[in-house]
Amino acid sequence: MDAEIKAAMEAILFASGEELSIERLSQALGLSKEAANEYTDAIAADCAAPGRGIKLIRMDDCVRFVTKPEYADSIKAALDTGRVYSLSQQALEVLAAVAYNQPVTRAYIDQVRGVDCAYSLQNLIERGLVAETGTLDAPGRPKLYGTTHGFLKMFGLSSIDELPKTEEADADKKAGSVQ
Repeated sequence: MDAEIKAAMEAILFASGEELSIERLSQALGLSKEAANEYTDAIAADCAAPGRGIKLIRMDDCVRFVTKPEYADSIKAALDTGRVYSLSQQALEVLAAVAYNQPVTRAYIDQVRGVDCAYSLQNLIERGLVAETGTLDAPGRPKLYGTTHGFLKMFGLSSIDELPKTEEADADKKAGSVQ
C-alpha cells in the first residue's frame, strides 16, 4: 500500500469535513474503486487503534471522519458548542415513520400519525434529516421522502439497515410474513 496515496486520502477526507463517495476519492487519486475501498479500510483500521480521537465511518458508498464518542465532553468543553439539537416528540414520530418505511409520502405519514405532519416534515427537511427522494407513480405524483446522510450521522449509523428492529417487524417475522 502506497503511504503517499493513503496520506493524500486522509488529507482529502479531513479537509472536506463531510462525507465523500468512494467514487470521488478514487477519481481524485487515480485509483480503482476497489483500491480506494482498500485504502479507506486501512485508514479505518489505523483510526481504530487506541489513543486515536477520530474514526472513519462508512455511510452507504461514502466515508467521512468523525470524532469518537468518548471524546464528546472534551470537544464540547473546548469548542463551547452549547448548541443542542433536540427534536420534538412529533418530529421524532415523523422521522421514525420515514426511516422505517421509506420512501414514503406525506399522506402516508399523516395516516400513520393520525394528524397533519407538514410542519414537522418541513422542520426535518430544513435540518437535513429528511429529503425528497422522488415522486410516486400515482395520480397527483405525490413527493416521496427518505432519510439523509445527516440522519445516519446524527444517529451514528452506517446505513439504514442498522436501525433497531421494531416490535411490528418482529411480529411479522414470527408470523412468517415478508415486509
